[in-house]
Amino acid sequence: MGRKRKGRDISGWLVVDKPDGLTSTAIVNKVRWALQAKKAGHAGTLDPEATGVLAVALGEATKTVPYVTDALKAYRFRVRFGQATNTDDAEGEIIASSDVRPSDDEIKKKLGAFVGDIMQVPPKFSAVKIDGERAYKLARDGEEVEIAARPLWVEELTLVDRPDRDHADFEMICGKGGYVRSVARDLGEALGCLGHVVSLRRIWSGPFEAGDGIDLEKLEALAHDPELDTYLLPTESGLQDLPELRTTPEGAARLRNGNPGLVIPTADIEYGDECWVSLDGKAVAVGVFKAGEVHPSRVFRLVTDE
Repeated sequence: MGRKRKGRDISGWLVVDKPDGLTSTAIVNKVRWALQAKKAGHAGTLDPEATGVLAVALGEATKTVPYVTDALKAYRFRVRFGQATNTDDAEGEIIASSDVRPSDDEIKKKLGAFVGDIMQVPPKFSAVKIDGERAYKLARDGEEVEIAARPLWVEELTLVDRPDRDHADFEMICGKGGYVRSVARDLGEALGCLGHVVSLRRIWSGPFEAGDGIDLEKLEALAHDPELDTYLLPTESGLQDLPELRTTPEGAARLRNGNPGLVIPTADIEYGDECWVSLDGKAVAVGVFKAGEVHPSRVFRLVTDE
């Protein structure tokens, strides 16, 4: 018999406005400790020096993480022109430099090549796996790292400010798996001036916004305090990109047992669509709609906080 995990049986989302200098895993551990939660995970890693939205899922909400991870995300970042680094950000060593500085018009003309379906090579110092090893580990060990280009959807990439000739501020909306550091590197190369990221903030991620997040100071101040629970968002927050169908108590019982359950179809649902099912506003299951029923792939149990 496995060891019973200690902690509160609590479910929901806590949006943290992550400060720089901490890993995403460190933030998740602080949230788990502060809420005395049994289970926690995050939806989308932020680099240690990045700030902004880190959405932490607790308990049953961890089952909705893939839907937030797959959602669009928005970033604001500053690029330093004239220098390339081995990490594509300000934490790395400068490996090349240039006296060229682009004009605003030159920058804007190049941005179109980074919008839509693009292929992107992740930074050598990233968590991408190569033959089972993390790329950053191989890079730190001095090994030559060749990373294959990966597809990425970029919804928007906009120049929003030019504080001086060496720097430019951008906002980007993109899909899963995007590396802002790669955008800065590749844009610098396209402009013939080189470049790297000097600051990065995730403004929003799926349904979660940085402005609604709790900062680390308040999180630590409210640790083990019932008031911290008031900052939790419901598990259902992570399912907002899926259509919602309602069911009956009988349908909910079948779904929670892993069986197809009857639902109330809506005009915008089609055979084979993935959806989530609710009873009295609470998530029952996620599954595929087929002829008046949903065939569950994820089932949510009822949670009573201890």
